[in-house]
Amino acid sequence: MHGCEAMGSTVPSPLKNEIALSDSARLNESAPTDPVITARIEAIKQLAQGLSDRVAVMDRSFNVVYANEAAWSADQAAKTNRSRAKCYEAFAHRTDPCGTCPAIKVFEAPGVECVSCPSGGDGTACGMQQAFPLADVNGTVASMLVLFSPAPRSYNRNRATPEGSARHAGDDRLGDLIGRSPIMRQLFDMTRLVADSSATVLIQGESGTGKELLANTIHALSNRKDRPFVVVDCGSLPETLLESELFGHVKGAFTGAVANKRGLFEEADGGTIFLDEIADTTPTFQAKLLRVLQEGEIKPVGGTRSLKIHARVISASNKDLADLVKAKTFRQDLYYRLAVLPLYLPALRERREDIPLLVQHFVAASCVRHHQAVRQVAEKTMRALRDAPWPGNVRQLQHHVERAVVTTAGPWLVCDDLVSGGIVTEEESLRSASRGAVAQTERTRIVDALQKTAGNRLKAAKLLKISRASLYNKLRAYNIE
Repeated sequence: MHGCEAMGSTVPSPLKNEIALSDSARLNESAPTDPVITARIEAIKQLAQGLSDRVAVMDRSFNVVYANEAAWSADQAAKTNRSRAKCYEAFAHRTDPCGTCPAIKVFEAPGVECVSCPSGGDGTACGMQQAFPLADVNGTVASMLVLFSPAPRSYNRNRATPEGSARHAGDDRLGDLIGRSPIMRQLFDMTRLVADSSATVLIQGESGTGKELLANTIHALSNRKDRPFVVVDCGSLPETLLESELFGHVKGAFTGAVANKRGLFEEADGGTIFLDEIADTTPTFQAKLLRVLQEGEIKPVGGTRSLKIHARVISASNKDLADLVKAKTFRQDLYYRLAVLPLYLPALRERREDIPLLVQHFVAASCVRHHQAVRQVAEKTMRALRDAPWPGNVRQLQHHVERAVVTTAGPWLVCDDLVSGGIVTEEESLRSASRGAVAQTERTRIVDALQKTAGNRLKAAKLLKISRASLYNKLRAYNIE
């Protein structure tokens, strides 16, 4: 695997920490009995088997722990003993080691979270495109997951269709997700990889990064796409109501239960259920959800019979669940059940090169929505948007752009009045918008009262139920003649 270069800054640490296998996690006769490791091994098998993408797992000695059929070339498949193959034998078609492989940095340098091999297509290297460290439960990197560049036609017996090839050629979007940065393209690759699996997916990322969009994209790319996609905001419902909403209830189960009610798990049967803000659930509910995932069945509140369900579970959190497990505020066993296939959505500040692409998309969409002619974005404005901190991430950027489209005129979107003072936090922006709305409403009421009283301020104050002094202060504050 010569010609590789370290890319420690392109893949966020949550991806490294969340994709975990132990050093003994072999996909052959030495596979471990640990239920968590076994579940993840089975998930990798489900994901990689039958794909045209070339996927493999290697240990610290660069033995091939697992490789899907597409990873083996037609000529090497018959010559190589797969159970004892070295990576240079299987993928670089060599009989001796490649020398000092830079991929060793995955094991030796804790800060390196991914390596790539851009020269892998010259015929002398293995073709490694990305390699991710796989840590055991103690955080020790023991193996690595390798995604290879597409194989030549003579090597790949399960090559992708032209449509699939075009989809992997570096498109700027996947479903409703938009981006061309390396970190987003890696996310696109992983999303395509996990889509057709039935294993649970845990999406982690800050608020406003687009976790629901990612969940919807996974559903749309899966073989469940024609079945329901059900969204549940776990943080907005109290525990008793959340249990009834998810599992349903029978008539008379509690006050107000006047009829049987199907739960959202049952509504999502055959499709996907998205549990947003899963970190905000109580330990009692977490125990019940764990049983659902283990048994594949639900019991309605007040019911005596269990119902089998076949919904895929995708959960999301803007908090680090691993930290919550350490703090004993989230069940460890549930965490491992939810995080069989973990994905991380980067913050907007981690993918600044995507901001111009997102801005252009949001401007075009806002112009259509508000019946305006197509607007252009001035370079000064684009630089300001690209350099802003964006604590509210993509959601904040979208709201900022839409506000600019509505409040400015002309063919160019300059927005100096909005960006010259810097981008405020999303919370501050919402507070400011709220204060502005209140002030505008109050000003309108004062003007209306003055009109009704023919300008008599004493009568207007009485009509508004405020003192005359307060009315005079507000007239000055709102610059009302």
